[in-house]
Amino acid sequence: MAAQRTRRKILSAAVAGASTALFSRLAQAQASDKMTLAQAEYQDHPNGIYSCGMCTLFVAPKACKVVEGEVSRDGWCKAFALAD
Repeated sequence: MAAQRTRRKILSAAVAGASTALFSRLAQAQASDKMTLAQAEYQDHPNGIYSCGMCTLFVAPKACKVVEGEVSRDGWCKAFALAD
């Protein structure tokens, strides 16, 4: 009986550890899905008439769905996506 309890504790701990490791990796993967400002070739001024404020990826007031960090509504990067 004591051996069964010990096995259960070991299995429970192993499952909990595996779950924690999996969730940790998923969180890291989601965090690293964004490009850096340099990778996106971000500039803090528009590209002609195109700017972050017109982009479907822009999240007001100063964020982007695919670029890390703060971005200006008046900026632009190579990920620019104009709404149809």
